[in-house]
Amino acid sequence: MSGHSKWANIKHRKGAADLRRAALFTKLSKNITVTARNGGDPEFNFSLRTAIDKALAANMTKDKVDQAIKRGTGEIAGGIIEEVLYEGFGPGGVAVLVEALTDNRNRTSSSLKHVFSKHGGNLSGSGSVQWMFVRRGVVRARGKSGLSDDEQLTLIEAGTDDLATENGVQILTCQPDSLMQVRQAAAGISLDTFEVGLEWEAKETAEVESAIRGQIESLFEALDDDEDVSDIYSNVEL
Repeated sequence: MSGHSKWANIKHRKGAADLRRAALFTKLSKNITVTARNGGDPEFNFSLRTAIDKALAANMTKDKVDQAIKRGTGEIAGGIIEEVLYEGFGPGGVAVLVEALTDNRNRTSSSLKHVFSKHGGNLSGSGSVQWMFVRRGVVRARGKSGLSDDEQLTLIEAGTDDLATENGVQILTCQPDSLMQVRQAAAGISLDTFEVGLEWEAKETAEVESAIRGQIESLFEALDDDEDVSDIYSNVEL
């Protein structure tokens, strides 16, 4: 199931060219600022390094990256950005979790409520959807088209409990407290890890009629267009 709950493919499907550059940079900058709270040195803060790599890949300038880091470490003034989890239901009753980075909860809540309503869903209360998901550690890596038995065993011994490949990307899933060990094991077998973090995984996937798949996709695209939205998860595979 790993890799299916997260609508992480947004960036690949839509691409930076399909988003307003300013909106994209706002998302990337917020992500850097939030991850920098745990330390401003990317050598010791892998989440920050991942955030920086994403920003540079989108052609964000280094000075903008540095400013975002300094806002996170408190070296320069900036609004307080909170990590907020929103829960809702989409067309066909699919469960949706939306992770947001915001400096104004009321603005974000109002915006998401409008988007859900416009696309045949509704923003619901805390606890209404989250129970359908579990928190998982996820490592995404490139570098090999396949893994040998010994390499797979190395990853399993480090804590990996699910191995999958999607579009040439190795997706390693584990318990949250095994995340760093799995990342280190991946590096040890020469995998190029480019994304490491905690994600939500649906306990069970839901079947939906093909007629409403387009409606669900439209909802997710509209949610992603909100500058405050960082990630979207659901219990349906698209």
